Amino acid sequence: MTVVSRPGTLPERVALFTTCLADFAAPGPLAATIAVLEAIGVEVVVPRDQTCCGQPALNSGFPAQAGRVLAQTLDSLDGAEAVVTLAGSCAAMIVHHSTRLLGAEAASRSGVRNLWEFTQFVAAFGEDLDLELDATVTYHDGCHMTRLLGERTAPRTVLSRIRGLRLVEMPDSDTCCGFGGTFSAKFPELSVAMADVKLDNAATARAEYVVSADPGCLMQLQTRADAAGRSIRTRHIAEIVRDAMRTPA
Repeated sequence: MTVVSRPGTLPERVALFTTCLADFAAPGPLAATIAVLEAIGVEVVVPRDQTCCGQPALNSGFPAQAGRVLAQTLDSLDGAEAVVTLAGSCAAMIVHHSTRLLGAEAASRSGVRNLWEFTQFVAAFGEDLDLELDATVTYHDGCHMTRLLGERTAPRTVLSRIRGLRLVEMPDSDTCCGFGGTFSAKFPELSVAMADVKLDNAATARAEYVVSADPGCLMQLQTRADAAGRSIRTRHIAEIVRDAMRTPA
């Protein structure tokens, strides 16, 4: 269940937890996230000392090392009025594993208590954005965001506010894409087979874009689509929102 805080008023400043994947492999979603947050009216700061949420180390069986990495990131986010991340998987990791790795006091840290996944923040504070985009999309529910963070509604709320956008639900939208961080490296054949099933499901929607709130899922699906010669294109939901923003005359 989602346990992020819900301030009643728009924060003046947001600390952006970029995530290691977005930082190194997905600069487009990262830039789009900043653009959307600034359009909502907040100042965006990117703490330089942040690293990773620790999920790769934890999934590989190294909880102590994962805790040290997570502690470094939480230290960099201390004092933030609000923290936003563009990866539902990383948000779920922080919300649900911080106390396990760092003790009960971790729940009071700014990076945990004030954490928002991107679509949660936009759903709460972006209602006045003027959005319009002529496109057909289908949405992939990432495993961790859906099952650990308990969030399925916010992304669809955000997409529903975009005039002209058509959301066509694919079958089994919450079936795993096969990425799973280190899972795709440990079990590549199984990972590829899972991606193919997801791409088959997405194809039935006949959408222009497969949209998700997790860069890892999108990297998995786009890489497999390209390797298999499929025409499916992926897009982070922040990029969809950024492209839909209408500049005032």
